[in-house]
Amino acid sequence: MSTAKKNYKKVTTHSLAEMKRNGEKIAMLTAYDFTLAGLVDKGGIDVILVGDSASNVMAGHETTLPITLNQMIDHASSVVRAVDRALVVVDLPFGSYQGNPTEALNSSIRIMKETGGHSVKLEGGRTVMDSVTRIVNAGIPVMGHLGLTPQSIYQFGTYTVRAKEDEEAKRLKEDALALQAAGCFAIVLEKIPAHLAKVVSESLHIPTIGIGAGPDVDGQVLVLHDMLGMNTDFSPRFLRRYLNLSESIQGAVSSYVGDVKSKDFPSEDESY
Repeated sequence: MSTAKKNYKKVTTHSLAEMKRNGEKIAMLTAYDFTLAGLVDKGGIDVILVGDSASNVMAGHETTLPITLNQMIDHASSVVRAVDRALVVVDLPFGSYQGNPTEALNSSIRIMKETGGHSVKLEGGRTVMDSVTRIVNAGIPVMGHLGLTPQSIYQFGTYTVRAKEDEEAKRLKEDALALQAAGCFAIVLEKIPAHLAKVVSESLHIPTIGIGAGPDVDGQVLVLHDMLGMNTDFSPRFLRRYLNLSESIQGAVSSYVGDVKSKDFPSEDESY
């Protein structure tokens, strides 16, 4: 199997399927605003997820549950305006699709029409199958999400690894196949044992994107603010920090404050 990287000028759901077939890993990150989305896109990312994690990192909520559909649309609109290459996936927030397939479709239509995004993502397996089918049949690409599903955190009661026991692992494998059959173009696998993620990935012809699911999935996703070191309160085992922006930004602000207080800024050259 070839691992040569193809230069995609524009990443689509078709591109992701081709990457899986060719053994090329898929790189995915979150973004929630115009400026950072533009930088992420220029960095060569394949997929940008406008995640409901904005509830945590942008609004300071404890969980993803409080963010609304209108807020997700605002974030996604800003991201789409900055992106030239990446595929943009927008999370359906809690309460916008669980009621019934019609509600799920209407929420998805709003996202596609009002943001310009390329696809939606929702959490759950066979319990949301009718909604997935309804959305896909309307021509809207859907990404699934199995394993630790943060919108169900109060049901789980903990953020611990999911599907460690045989029965839950069996259900997850069945759910993955069902989501594929319903028309999902990819599935996020969050915080499940690496050996299970490998089995699931090998059983599917659609790509799997892991977060805390080991190396044998078809791609990886992280929350941008976590991997850039902007959020230092969150340190799960699966997170690799590529920068320490928290320290750098605080240092820059401190230097600016000092320069203003000492009258060093603005200088003559910085004045009109």
